[in-house]
Amino acid sequence: MNEILPFTRPSIDEATIADVVAVLRSGWIASGPKVLELERALGEYVGGGRKVRVMTSATGGLEMALKAVGVGPGHEVIVPAMTFAASANVVVRLGARPVFVDVGLRSRNVTAEAIAAAITPRTRAVMPVHFAGLAVDMDPVNALATARGLRVVEDAAHAIGTRYRGRMIGSFGDIACFSFHPNKNMTTIEGGALVYADDRLTLPLDRERFHGISKDAAGNVDVFDAGGKYNLTDVAAAVGIGQLRQLDGFNKARRALVSHYFARLEPRLDADMLPLPGDEGHSWHVFAVLVPLARLRITRDEFIARMRALGIGVGVHYPSLPGMTYYRELGNDPAAYPNAARIGAETVTLPLFPAMTNADVDRVCDALLSVLAD
Repeated sequence: MNEILPFTRPSIDEATIADVVAVLRSGWIASGPKVLELERALGEYVGGGRKVRVMTSATGGLEMALKAVGVGPGHEVIVPAMTFAASANVVVRLGARPVFVDVGLRSRNVTAEAIAAAITPRTRAVMPVHFAGLAVDMDPVNALATARGLRVVEDAAHAIGTRYRGRMIGSFGDIACFSFHPNKNMTTIEGGALVYADDRLTLPLDRERFHGISKDAAGNVDVFDAGGKYNLTDVAAAVGIGQLRQLDGFNKARRALVSHYFARLEPRLDADMLPLPGDEGHSWHVFAVLVPLARLRITRDEFIARMRALGIGVGVHYPSLPGMTYYRELGNDPAAYPNAARIGAETVTLPLFPAMTNADVDRVCDALLSVLAD
């Protein structure tokens, strides 16, 4: 059997490894100068004069942001039905209720119209998700939120380096949260970042990031909130600094690989099996297609096993969130979100990472088309 081509793999260069070693040798390995350097570099990269705070995960960042804008018991937050579980979990953890809305079949993204239909007097915030790195149409979303007095916390976990109408995601709007998990377009091993404009958020975010603690000018410590523990280490930040230097190149490579995927698959697959191509602003975190499993009379597990037997690793992004046991038991009907239900039932994630070649894409496509033809 051929060596398995994984669906993702981080690219860590020797210069970054050397920087990590230097941090380890420095004796300052927790939050320190490298964290500050990464925050400055991210602010410069995103642009728009934004403030930046990094933390141990995007999940933590989303929860911090929602808490900072006042989400709590009795509130509702509008969340796409097609996203990772963290998007809704953080809402529940704050005592609020995630209100799901369906997404576009090919875009996997929400629209302002769908959000508007879900707003109630209890709605406090909206959480659009830039699925796979394709930007949500944010101008109407932000206009709607402003008109209705709502906060917008963008789940931009997939979208570091994505542009919307020429503007970098995170450089405008309310709050955006990026992920630096190992499978994302850049990594800090584990980690995330919040970028925002409202300086009133800085103090609650800083307190939430480290035990609710603030220090006065003399260094005296006091606790003002039952905060969490989300501070990033300098070791992780050193990885992030090296990754950020290469991010545009990583995303350029991803776009080129996806272009080859489309060249191979568009003539052979129904349009609704493929994601929207987007434009040059799409950062392509993942390339997920829909497989007509019912027509093929196989399960997704069987499909994945057949692909693996041909040397291709396959992921799943994602099952429908309202269909998950926990959210069904909260009273959600997955059938109320038909696009998310279909995506969740049929989606498979094909290999995509910067070190791949067009020959690797050909290998994936040959395997996919072979299984579909069986």
